[in-house]
Amino acid sequence: MVRAIRNGTAPEHLGLSSARLAAYRARLPEINPRVDLERVRTRGGRFIIPGDSEWPSQLEDLGDGRPVGLWIRGTGSLRLLALRSVAVVGSRACTPYGRYVAGQLCSQLAERGWVIVSGAAYGIDSAAHQGALAVGGTTVAVLACGVDVAYPPGNAGLIERIAAQGLVVSELPLGTHPNRFRFVLRNRVIAALTRGTVVVEAALRSGALSTARRARDLNRHTMGVAGPVTSELSAGVHALIRSGAATLVTDGAEVGELIGAIGEDLAPRRAGPVLPRDLLEPPVARVLEAVPANAEGAPPERLARQAGLTLDETMKRLYELGSLGYVERFGTHWRLVRRRRQEL
Repeated sequence: MVRAIRNGTAPEHLGLSSARLAAYRARLPEINPRVDLERVRTRGGRFIIPGDSEWPSQLEDLGDGRPVGLWIRGTGSLRLLALRSVAVVGSRACTPYGRYVAGQLCSQLAERGWVIVSGAAYGIDSAAHQGALAVGGTTVAVLACGVDVAYPPGNAGLIERIAAQGLVVSELPLGTHPNRFRFVLRNRVIAALTRGTVVVEAALRSGALSTARRARDLNRHTMGVAGPVTSELSAGVHALIRSGAATLVTDGAEVGELIGAIGEDLAPRRAGPVLPRDLLEPPVARVLEAVPANAEGAPPERLARQAGLTLDETMKRLYELGSLGYVERFGTHWRLVRRRRQEL
């Protein structure tokens, strides 16, 4: 491949434009592929290119922006792991709420067999990786630097754990350090590699939103977790949801339902508790609603008018409610049983 680029005859399946090919050719004198490949092997890694059995085909959706190759550390197959993966991204300067939600969300997803993909940065990224690792799940870190560079330095231990339990991935050569532009490049790989992207916390100018926009442009599911309306770190997520560019999610089950197989990854149906009065037949419920919540109660004639029933039907329903412990006679009136009045 290096020889082909040097000669200007790179294979068509690489999708390299003439300008991009010229840029690579200009950089060739500065690199030594054999040395780099040996260095990555000593770190338990490898270099993959399109056409390799481990190459994720979904990266082809990037067109000309597709990486020429990827440096990888770890023992899993990137192609297989990416088939059931979800990106979880967000603010570096996250709140305790955001960190907790990201960790819980990723633990739930990992327990359901999803691979968590993030960028190994501080904040939400770290919480996402840690949430997956905490339950023995698999996680993939896509770096904005070489796979042999621990960035940020404070996450060096976490990155090593990810390499041992999942994969560390980068399109940048060994020894490359991050800059602003490389984070943007990294984000497009995260978006293309996964089946959907969840943004947990993001300010209006957060870099995490660029990942979400990339995911949306690539026809991937884009999701957001709502936060306090008073928090600037949730303003970007709220704007994303409000514009219709993202779907609101609150836990791993809801994320799995959106990005999973139809009929197989359904989230449990949410409903409040079922109260005994919810099971009453409509005529009975109407009579019960008509009984006032005071100590005097009301005569059956008034209850019949308010319930829209005949007097005989109302009396029948009152006795039925009495047997169930909802109402009681009070002289010529009917009133709620004291315990029921307190519940109301």
